[in-house]
Amino acid sequence: MRLSKPDTGSWRKTLLLCHRWLGLASALFLLITGLTGAIISWDHELDELLNPVWMHSKSNGLHQSSLVLAKQVAERYRQIQVSSIPLTVEEGHTLSIGVRPLPNPPDGLEPVKFNQVFVDPVTGQELGKREWGAVWPVDRTNVISFLYKLHYSLHLPEVWGIDRWGIWLMGGVAIIWLIDSFVGLYLTLPKSGRKPQTRLHKAQATHSANQASFWQRWWPAWKMRWNGSTHKRYFDMHRAFGLWTWILLIILAFSALALNLRREVFMPVMNAAFTLTPAPFDLRPRLPPAQQQPPKVDFEQVLALAIKDARAQGWPEPAGRISYSAAYQLFNVDFYYPDADHGVAGAGHKRLYYDGLDGHYVNKRIPWEGTAGDVIVQAQFPLHSGRILAIPGRVLISVMGVVVAMLSVTGVYLWLKKRKARKVSEVIVQNGKLPAGSPNKLGMRV
Repeated sequence: MRLSKPDTGSWRKTLLLCHRWLGLASALFLLITGLTGAIISWDHELDELLNPVWMHSKSNGLHQSSLVLAKQVAERYRQIQVSSIPLTVEEGHTLSIGVRPLPNPPDGLEPVKFNQVFVDPVTGQELGKREWGAVWPVDRTNVISFLYKLHYSLHLPEVWGIDRWGIWLMGGVAIIWLIDSFVGLYLTLPKSGRKPQTRLHKAQATHSANQASFWQRWWPAWKMRWNGSTHKRYFDMHRAFGLWTWILLIILAFSALALNLRREVFMPVMNAAFTLTPAPFDLRPRLPPAQQQPPKVDFEQVLALAIKDARAQGWPEPAGRISYSAAYQLFNVDFYYPDADHGVAGAGHKRLYYDGLDGHYVNKRIPWEGTAGDVIVQAQFPLHSGRILAIPGRVLISVMGVVVAMLSVTGVYLWLKKRKARKVSEVIVQNGKLPAGSPNKLGMRV
C-alpha cells in the first residue's frame, strides 16, 4: 500500500492563517510595547533632561546621612513608609527616596499620592515629589515612568484585589509573539514546488531545482523590492526586516515572557530544566496590600549587619542602597559605587537579603554567578533592555522597538489590503465578470 504524501500546501495555508490571526491579536499591543520600549531604553537620561531641578543639585559641601534625610521625610509625611534609600549619590545629583503610601494613614490623615521624594543631599531641602508610574495627570515630571509602566502592564487597574492583570496580559502577548515569530520564519522558507501540470513544466522545474540551491531560492525573501508597488514594498518590509532581526525578536519575546510571567511560567519551566539557586523573593508569598506591614527592625540595624557581612566576604564596594519590600517582608542592601548603572552588564549589583521581622540574614546575590540556570535567569532583564551590551545594546533595543512597531503596522496593512481585494473579487464573481478560481490583481484566487 502506498502512503500518500502530506499536503504541504494545506499545511502552509494553516500556518498562514495562524500567522495572520496571531499577528492581528497582538499587533496593537506590540505597537505600544515597541514604541514605548524604544523610548524607555533611555529612561534615566530622559527623566533627568525633563526634570533637571529634581535630579541635579548645585549645592556644595558634605552630603548629609541618607538615613537621617529619609527619617526627616518619614516624620514630615506620616502617611508614608520609606521603602528605598540611596546611600551613595553621584556628585551633583540629588537623593531620590522611595516611599510607600500607607493605605490606612494614622490619625485620620489623608492618603498621599506620591511614591518618590527628591531631596538635596547637602542642604536636606525637599525639591519635589511625584508618583512614579502615575496614570493621570501625565506631564513632564512623570511621562517617562508612565511610558515605562505602560510598556509592561498597560496600566490596567486592580480587579478583585489583583493588580497584575496588565502584566499577565502582556506576558500572554509575549507568548503569542514568540510562537508567531517561529511561524513567520517558516512561511518565508522557499516552497518545495507546485506539482507540474505537463512534462515540459516538470522538466523545467527539475532543471531549476538542480540549478538553484535552497539558499539561492530563500535569498529573495531577505531583500527589498524598492521599485515595486506600495503593496510589494510593505510586504518586503514585513518579511525582510522580520528575517534580518529574527534572532533579536526571539530574544525580546522570550525575555518579555520571562519578566512578565516569572512565577507563573518562566520559573517553573526553568526549575524543570535546570538546577536553580532559590531566590528569596521566589520562596515567599507576595502579601496583599492590606497585609503589608512596616519592618520590625530599623534600617540602621540592617545596614550595620550588611556592611559587616560584606566586609567578611571581601566586597570592596560601599553600600549603595537599602530597600524594604513590604510585599515580601524583606530588606535588601546593594553594594556598588555611585556611578554604577544597573550593575555588571545590566544584571544588577551584589546584594544581601535580611528578614524584615527580626533582621536575620536570608541570602545573597552576586551578578553572573551560580548555576547555568541562575545565569540564564539573571540574563533576562539585561537582554531585554540591551544593557548587557552597555550603550550600543541600548541603541540596538531602541532600533528594535521601532522595528517591532513597523512589523505590527505592516502586518495589519497587508491584512486590510488582502481583505479589501478579496471582497472586491467576491463582488466581481457574483456579478459573473470573473470566473471563480481566477487570480485578482494581488495574485489572490477567488
